[in-house]
Amino acid sequence: MRAECPEPEITFALVAFLPPIDQPPAPPGPPASRPPGPAGPVRVLGLRARQWMLIAVALGLAYVVTTVTSMIGAWSELHRDPTNAELKRAAIAEVAARWRTWEASRIFPERLSYDTDQGRSEFASRIGIVPQTTCETAVDGEIAAVLRAQGCQAVLRATYTDPIQGIVITVGVVAFRDAFAADRAYKQIPNAPVTDRVHGLRPALRAAAFPGTAAARFADTARQDRSSTRGGPYVVLTTAGQSDGRPAAAVPKNRPGQPFGAAPQLGWQISRTLSAQAMPDCSSREWRC
Repeated sequence: MRAECPEPEITFALVAFLPPIDQPPAPPGPPASRPPGPAGPVRVLGLRARQWMLIAVALGLAYVVTTVTSMIGAWSELHRDPTNAELKRAAIAEVAARWRTWEASRIFPERLSYDTDQGRSEFASRIGIVPQTTCETAVDGEIAAVLRAQGCQAVLRATYTDPIQGIVITVGVVAFRDAFAADRAYKQIPNAPVTDRVHGLRPALRAAAFPGTAAARFADTARQDRSSTRGGPYVVLTTAGQSDGRPAAAVPKNRPGQPFGAAPQLGWQISRTLSAQAMPDCSSREWRC
């Protein structure tokens, strides 16, 4: 006998969903946290640490190259040969400094030659050198004002005499800072000297007397002649008279020959020697190369 199984019952459940537009908003909650993981590279001004390191190395190399280049340039500048313009400036500066770098005996040699009015060559002998070099006391006031206005630095004086010691000549070297100042002073020296019993011939270089010599009586009142010349930054003045010290006012104006013709020749020789430019000699102590 076949038994009959009851048919299973099928149950259907209906679930209703609201449309999305009708769903209520979800309640606010904590922000979603980032899942833990390795952090990204740190950046400064948009560059990573490795890039900054490369920049630092590049800057360091640039500084090294710049320093080495500067050192090489300085060494080359110190060891190169001077240019013609530099040699010229050095020669001019050396001439302008001779009044204080040369020995007095080099500026005023012991003997200087000159030509007489008879055509013979004679030698004037140096009697002495004045130690004072003040501009104001070496010349008369009229000339001192001119020298001061043009920046006179010093006046060096020495006295010479002829072979028979009858004529005495004082030579004065006036030093200026450059040839332009010397030229202005030279052109402004008064051209019309006067003679009197008190001052002799003036304005002029002051006479330099030396006791116990042929120039012992050579005072300003005995000045009978003067001359001036210029060489480079120097003006060379001379004043001359007789060794017996007779006042200039007691001497007749017209005298035969040229008794004081040696004076301008001595001044010219000293001026020429002082102003002659020489090429720098780095082996000499007078030059700094």
